[in-house]
Amino acid sequence: MQLVVARIGRAHGIKGEVTVEVRTDEPELRLAPGAVLATEPAGTGPLTIETGRVHSGRLLLRFEGVRDRTAAEALRNTLLIAEVDPDELPEDPEEFYDHQLMDLDVVLADGTAVGRISEITHLPSQDLFIVERPDGSEVMIPFVEEIVTEIDLEEQRAVIVPPPGLIDESQAVIASSRGEDAEGDGEPGPGKDA
Repeated sequence: MQLVVARIGRAHGIKGEVTVEVRTDEPELRLAPGAVLATEPAGTGPLTIETGRVHSGRLLLRFEGVRDRTAAEALRNTLLIAEVDPDELPEDPEEFYDHQLMDLDVVLADGTAVGRISEITHLPSQDLFIVERPDGSEVMIPFVEEIVTEIDLEEQRAVIVPPPGLIDESQAVIASSRGEDAEGDGEPGPGKDA
C-alpha cells in the first residue's frame, strides 16, 4: 500500500536541500537517509533521501542527484510516497494510519449515525476528519481525544462526543464572509449596513 508521507516545499540554500511538509507520524522511519520514495507526479521519482536535518523547526532533505538550488526548486510541490505493508500498525496503539481510518462510520456515543470518514486533513495543530453525512453534506471533526473518544477498527467505527454546535445544524451556523447574517438568510444582521 502506498502512503503519502511528505510534500516537498521550497529549496533551502544553494546545495540542493528542500523543505518538506511532513505528512507522517513517523518521519524518522519514513524519511530517513537511504529511503527510496515514489513521487507524484511519478516522472519526478523515485527519489532516494541522501541526508535529512531539522533547521528552525522544519525538516530539510537532500536527495541523491539533486546538487543545486535549481534542481531542488524543480521538485517543489512533489508528493513523496512510501510503500507500506497494509497490515503494519504504528508502534503506539493510540495512533493510526490514514488508511485505517478512511471509510470508518462515525457515530455518537448513543449509536446515532453521523456519517463516514471520507478524508483526513493534517493541520499543524491537529488532524481533522472530513465526515460525509447521509445527505451528502460534510462536517469537520477535530481528531482530538476529547471529541473522538474511541476508534474501533474491528467494528469499523469512530465514536464521537461533539461539543454543542459541532454537528447540530440548528447551532452550527457559520456567518458568511460576504456580510450575511448568522441565520444565513442573506439579510444583514444587527449592526451591519444594508
